Amino acid sequence: MKIPISDQFLWDAYNVLEEIREITYPLFHRRAGYPMLPAQINPVVEKYRRIRNKKQFNKLIYYLKVNNYIRVNNLKGKQAIALTDKGIDKALKAHFKIEGNQERKKRKDKKWIMLIFDVPEKYKKSRELLRSILQRLGYKLFQQSVWVTPYDVSEKTEELLQFYNLDEFVRIFLVEEVE
Repeated sequence: MKIPISDQFLWDAYNVLEEIREITYPLFHRRAGYPMLPAQINPVVEKYRRIRNKKQFNKLIYYLKVNNYIRVNNLKGKQAIALTDKGIDKALKAHFKIEGNQERKKRKDKKWIMLIFDVPEKYKKSRELLRSILQRLGYKLFQQSVWVTPYDVSEKTEELLQFYNLDEFVRIFLVEEVE
């Protein structure tokens, strides 16, 4: 599946920043912000500069800034790119859209994953994002706030819940069968 270049750029930038974040995890928390990469040494920026001409690249960066997906800050006198929360959300959606089109593997033990959540109203955007990503991971709505899947997506589900700090509102079960 072909996704827009802006989504691909955001996903690539997210991957690079996640690698940095893993190294510097004690220093950064999702709400505290993400590290920034100077544009001059940022491998993502360099990749997109090579495959697009300067005018197209500038339009891409302008589009991402205007739509509040990235911030371009000065870092020690040089420009640096930082993903905003909106940009991170869009990058994750693009990632799950790409993965959603790949063939999913069912669990070898034939068990199903059941996820039950109760996310408070004040986290409505996170709840809506959770639902859309659950759908992309292959979960099906069993009843209100109860989702099931026969696919082996438990790791990705855990990552998502931890990333959005939703694990306290969610319970995950492994069930023998779903009727």
